[in-house]
Amino acid sequence: MRIFLAVLISMTIAGPAAGQAKPAVADVIFIHGNIYPGASTTFSQADSQTQSMNRFQAIAVSGGRVMDVGANETMLKLKRPHTRVIDLGGRFVMPGFNDAHTHLANGGFEKLNVNLVGSKSLEEMKQRIAARAKATGPGEWLIGRGWDHTLWTNQTLPDRHDLDAVTAGHPAIFVRVDGHIAVASSAALKAMKITAQTPDPQGGKIDHEAGGGPSGILRETAKDRVLARLPRPTPAQRRKAAKLALQDAAQWGLTSAQDNSDWEDFLVFEELEKEGKLTLRISEWLAFDTSVEQLKQMRAHHRADDRMLHTGMLKGYMDGSLGSRTAAMLAPYTDDPENSGLARYDQETLNRMAAERAQAGFQIGFHAIGDRGARMALDAFAYAEKQSSRANLRFRIEHDQVLAKEDIQRFASLGVIASMQANHLLTDMNWAESRIGPERAKHSYPWKEFLYYGAPLAFGTDYPVEPITPFRGLYAAVTRKNPQGTKEYYPEQKLTIDEAIAAYTTTAARAEFAEEYKGTLAPGMVADFVVLDRDITRIEPAEILKTKVLRTVLGGKTVYEAK
Repeated sequence: MRIFLAVLISMTIAGPAAGQAKPAVADVIFIHGNIYPGASTTFSQADSQTQSMNRFQAIAVSGGRVMDVGANETMLKLKRPHTRVIDLGGRFVMPGFNDAHTHLANGGFEKLNVNLVGSKSLEEMKQRIAARAKATGPGEWLIGRGWDHTLWTNQTLPDRHDLDAVTAGHPAIFVRVDGHIAVASSAALKAMKITAQTPDPQGGKIDHEAGGGPSGILRETAKDRVLARLPRPTPAQRRKAAKLALQDAAQWGLTSAQDNSDWEDFLVFEELEKEGKLTLRISEWLAFDTSVEQLKQMRAHHRADDRMLHTGMLKGYMDGSLGSRTAAMLAPYTDDPENSGLARYDQETLNRMAAERAQAGFQIGFHAIGDRGARMALDAFAYAEKQSSRANLRFRIEHDQVLAKEDIQRFASLGVIASMQANHLLTDMNWAESRIGPERAKHSYPWKEFLYYGAPLAFGTDYPVEPITPFRGLYAAVTRKNPQGTKEYYPEQKLTIDEAIAAYTTTAARAEFAEEYKGTLAPGMVADFVVLDRDITRIEPAEILKTKVLRTVLGGKTVYEAK
């Protein structure tokens, strides 16, 4: 079994600062803090050990990087007339959170379109839609996202008739919270020429009523085809959405995000960077299905060594979601015995595409929630690795919610990063076991097993599928309980708080090839950190959910400060 070192941290000069002399003067010094510089995690099959580094009082910053950390009096020796000194008042300081899986543009547009998140019933969903329909011009589309029928008493999917009653003839489509199915109105189905005779697309499904007509529910690629034909957002709308998402990220302590937004949104982030208004380090993913030549052109568009913004991983989709019963499973769903989900590729095509893109120097990450989806991804990675002459490919699988035990071990042997969202469990634990049964549930959301077998574990939120706050994920990781603490889900998979923090910082940085310059507060690293109102490493787990961000610092500059 190969042993992986997710992060090796020392308090010596690290990464980009190696071999360089320290500058003599600090730009800013933060004093009187309770500074947690980070956690080092070593994985092996025999054990997983995560240890936090020593605590410090002060941190000195020069040129956007950590100059040094230590005692107040030691750091203040670096002060000169122009040096700013900020008193942290004894507050807890830790490396900024690096969300390893976001959809920033979607998060911003969710605030601009019809926001259905948290609708407690179909009637509440309809009320929100009706209110927007009254303020929408004739013929304009109604678009929204966020409904979740598993929160409703009868847990019945909405249909076109439900929408027709409140959309006043507008074409309308509303995506479920997980992003994998949508419900469309009759006017929308007509506009898109979806009828009883319309065939299901590859990797998708059009649900039908008893009479044969479309019900309005569009699954996976059937949904995607409709969304692709909607009126495109204007640059001004994209900019507004981007700024809303960046504000969300900053107020919750994010300093980095690995993001899956459209190319046009990347161009907006690029504009904001040029204007000095980008408040988040972004590694932007590109679509796996795009041709290799076009991918190379997109990669060449922006400097790869830009630590604020660059293109990164290629994102592909193996399957759908558990909530929609579209995740590809090796055996049928326990609560839907005729259904094993939807796989988006055949294995031969997937293998060929993965090998071509890996050889072209692209990191590849596949969305896979079901055990069949994950196995297809692992098989493709194994094939691509054999075909590629490149080393250090760092393949990733996003979500990893249900896996066969033998495939959990393959993550380590293939060097695949498990990019997971612990906060999903807070929602899914209410129905996950009924979907997959107790035997499969034992290896669902298997955070501890990944560490035990030696697979690097990176955490994110899947924003806006879940709120962008990292504290829900930390709480879920260390408790495996619902927010009320009344229900527990297979507690043997719990993590320690240091392991959970490492997944959100050091290993998240490794997942994007950035561990040499971010993830810890060692000298030479970028000065990205967050100040919290409590020490999350020394409180009862339930208190983690109450944590407030007091200050978010990016490259030594405050980008958010609580009132």
